[in-house]
Amino acid sequence: MKRFLFIITSVITFVISFLGIWVIYYHVSLNPVSNKNETVNFSVKEGSNFYSITEDLVKKKLIKSSFSYKLYLKLHKPKKIKAGVYQLNKNMSVPKIIEALSGDIKHDLNSVSVTFKEGKDMRYIISEIVKNTDNSEDDVKSVLKDKEYLEKVVKKYWFIGDEILSDDIYYSLEGYLAPNTYSFRKDLSVKEIFNVMLDEMDKNLSKYKKEINASKYTPHQLLTLASIVELEGTEGTDRKGIAGVFYNRLNNNWSLGSDVTAYYGAGVSLSERDLTTVELNDPNPYNTRVATMAGKLPIGPICNPSDNSIEAVINPTVHEYFYFVSDKNGQTYFTKTDKEHIQKRNELIKAGLWYTYE
Repeated sequence: MKRFLFIITSVITFVISFLGIWVIYYHVSLNPVSNKNETVNFSVKEGSNFYSITEDLVKKKLIKSSFSYKLYLKLHKPKKIKAGVYQLNKNMSVPKIIEALSGDIKHDLNSVSVTFKEGKDMRYIISEIVKNTDNSEDDVKSVLKDKEYLEKVVKKYWFIGDEILSDDIYYSLEGYLAPNTYSFRKDLSVKEIFNVMLDEMDKNLSKYKKEINASKYTPHQLLTLASIVELEGTEGTDRKGIAGVFYNRLNNNWSLGSDVTAYYGAGVSLSERDLTTVELNDPNPYNTRVATMAGKLPIGPICNPSDNSIEAVINPTVHEYFYFVSDKNGQTYFTKTDKEHIQKRNELIKAGLWYTYE
C-alpha cells in the first residue's frame, strides 16, 4: 500500500509539475519577442481571421509560439480582425498585437488610419500624407527628389530600377506606392511611410515575379502600362481586353493614343477640365497622343494602379483589336478600325451611355 501511495503521489506531483511548466511556458511565450523598439510592417487582407495570420506572425517574428497564440485566441475570443497594413512592434505582447489588429487601441492618439485609393496619383498621396501626418508638402517632395534615398530604394527592391532616377519623371515613386489602408503614427517620417508602402507593393508584385521576369518589359514599364489601364478602365470594365489593345498598338508601332496620359502630362486632373489643343499636342514624355510616341510607353506611371490592373497587363487578353471604348455602365466595346471605333462612340452618345469623368 505504501508503495502504491508513493507511486500515486509521484504521478500527481509529476502531472502538477508538468502542468505548472506548461502554464509558465504559456504565459512567457505571450510576452514580447524582444524588448527593443523594432517596427514591423504587417499586412492583413480582407477575409483573414486571427487564426489564418498565425504563420505570418511567426515568419515576421512577432510571436514566440503559434501554440500559445492559438490557445490565447481560444481562451479570450477576440473581436473580428480588421484588414489593413499595420505597424506592429517586436516589443508588443500577444494581447497587444491582437488589440492592435482589432482596431481597439484607443489610447494612442498619435496613431492614424490612412487610406490611399487605387488609381490616384502622387499629388493625391502627398495631400493625404500632409492631411493625416505631421509632414509638410515640402517634406514629401524633398524625399521624392532625394537621390541618395532613391538609390537605396533601387538597391533594396527587385522591382525598382534606375528609371525612377530620371529628371524627366514628375514624381520618382509614382506607381510604386501600393494603394491600401495603413495604420501610421502621426510623427512617422515620409521615408518611413514610403518604406511601408513599398514593402506592400513588393508583396503585391512578388506573386507575379516569375511572369514579370519572363516579360520583355521591365517592371517599371509594366507598372506604367498598368497605371494607364487603371485610368482607362473604369469600374467593371474589361481591363485585360484593354491591356490587349495597348499591347497590339505597341507591337505594331502605333501610339497608345491615351487621353489619360495627356492629362497627366499637362498636370490636369481628369475631372478638372478639358485639355486645350496645345496641351493635347504637347510632346512631353508622358503624352502618348503625339506621333513621336509611336510604339512607346510614357516615361513612367501616371497613377498608383490596383492589383486588377497589374494582373491585366501581366495576363492580357490576346485579340486583334486596336480600339476600345467603355460605356457609363462599365461595358467595354472593342473594334479593329478607327471608323468602327467612331461609329461605336456615336452609338453610345446617342443612347445616353457615353462615359464622362466626374
